[in-house]
Amino acid sequence: MNLTDRLQAARGRTVVPDPSDGPASAAVPARPLPAPPMAPPTDALARLKDRVGKALFERMGSRMNDPSLSEDQLRTIVLGELDEVVEEENVPLSTEERLRLTAELADDVLGYGPLQRLLDDDAVSEIMVNGPDNIYVERSGKLTRTGVCFTSEEHLRRVIDRIVSRVGRRIDESSPLVDARLADGSRVNAIIPPLAFSGSTLTIRKFSKDPFTVDDLIAFGTLSPEMAELLRACVEARLNVIVSGGTGTGKTTLLNVLSSFIPDGERIVTIEDAVELQLQQDHVVRLESRPPNIEGKGAITIRDLVRNSLRMRPDRIVVGECRGGESLDMLQAMNTGHDGSLSTVHANSPRDGIARLETLVLMAGMDLPLRAIREQIASAVDVVVQLTRLRDGTRRVTHVTEVQGMEGETVTLQDAFLFDYSAGVDASGKFLGKPVPTGVRPRFTDRFDELGIRLSPRVFGVAEPAGTRSW
Repeated sequence: MNLTDRLQAARGRTVVPDPSDGPASAAVPARPLPAPPMAPPTDALARLKDRVGKALFERMGSRMNDPSLSEDQLRTIVLGELDEVVEEENVPLSTEERLRLTAELADDVLGYGPLQRLLDDDAVSEIMVNGPDNIYVERSGKLTRTGVCFTSEEHLRRVIDRIVSRVGRRIDESSPLVDARLADGSRVNAIIPPLAFSGSTLTIRKFSKDPFTVDDLIAFGTLSPEMAELLRACVEARLNVIVSGGTGTGKTTLLNVLSSFIPDGERIVTIEDAVELQLQQDHVVRLESRPPNIEGKGAITIRDLVRNSLRMRPDRIVVGECRGGESLDMLQAMNTGHDGSLSTVHANSPRDGIARLETLVLMAGMDLPLRAIREQIASAVDVVVQLTRLRDGTRRVTHVTEVQGMEGETVTLQDAFLFDYSAGVDASGKFLGKPVPTGVRPRFTDRFDELGIRLSPRVFGVAEPAGTRSW
């Protein structure tokens, strides 16, 4: 067993297999190994860990955040220094105690301290740190408080600094909030005092190491097979799609799945605040915005990137989220030959999504009349897909809605699918309903016919003739 395996065993974890070793459907969460026998922690052992940790950080100095060092190089240096510091303490420790002490300190220095176990837990989808001793996680859509904590505010700040420095960001009193990401793509938001009154606050949205596929979302109940077939056709037919939903409803996950329907051979440009999308195609250009430097200069916004992307000969533009004036540039791109674009917006219904886009366009600072904005939206956006997190914690697509055009001053919408709540809930409180077709055939299906894209009749609630195959 190598050193890494010994450290993981000391933490009470098994080594997670590489996804390439087998199909995603065969993967199951690793069952933790029994923790090795160890005497109950004592004040003396806690003080030893504190002393060793401080000495290790002093010895490492600026090397901790040296971008020229790879993770493997940094690990080798830290483990060497750690062995020397423990030896210098000359405290008698059992083999199990020494392994446990080394593992916890390695987590503090090389990993993310007490958060490391939560990050390694595949059942945890979100980690919320509300100060050094108040940490919550989300499992299966439910929030629970954990028993782990940081030793101090300083300890928490060290972990935050490690996260943001690895992606070239900074966080201090002059710039007390930051968006960043972990090496595995997980999204991080950090905010420190004086803005965070109860102590530094850290929120980590974890993403699956293997991106979810459309079959996964069907298995979860997020999509129905009929809904998935319609959305696949929409992407292949180069319709412009907006994914609408509240915070934590799975918009990025669904955007990933929709992007997987883009045919190979097309040039895709993705634009995000912090890179999260995991596109599987070969020809993908990933752009990321940049905050201002310490002098308040050098910021590159999403809007700047959207404008620049138009000069990059994109076949598809994927904007992780429209949240400002870039919405106007995105709509103009959709209206000027960049069909098949995808984006997300924060809203609670398709109608609210349209209203939200109107507001975002006004943030561009252009003095446009409201009717002109609505005409831009009606002509640019073809489909709104609404995601909702239900009371039972599940995430469901509750609407697939066509944007039909304008009637007077109003953007007209027509639902193709709606979630049926009438089935109620089971004994455990889980919703029994599912998305059902409204029976109305969207106008954009005429485009499918022109392109030779075939939909099975069952998509719109019509029984399929015997012997007919669907995709």
